[in-house]
Amino acid sequence: MKHLKTSELKALSDEDLTKRLNELRTELSRLRSAAARGTLKKELGEIKTVRRNVACILTSMNSRKRQQRTLDSKTVTSSSTSPKSKDDAGEATTENGGSKV
Repeated sequence: MKHLKTSELKALSDEDLTKRLNELRTELSRLRSAAARGTLKKELGEIKTVRRNVACILTSMNSRKRQQRTLDSKTVTSSSTSPKSKDDAGEATTENGGSKV
């Protein structure tokens, strides 16, 4: 299996990423069982490649979620900007709670 590039992952939809992630996890399970049986050539480094591909996909998915949350929070804060309120007495106070005179 070849290493996945981030440009390839950006082109995939969320459903495709999830599908690819499930395929890679199945492949990783198969490779680990083959390694336990002793039928896998460890020199090929297949397990390492699959593990890194899984990590790349998870990173890409989390990055998308983080960007979406950032966009959602920006739209919420821009639409609900309220002026800062003064304290209960309506006058400014210093950091230690005393009134400015």
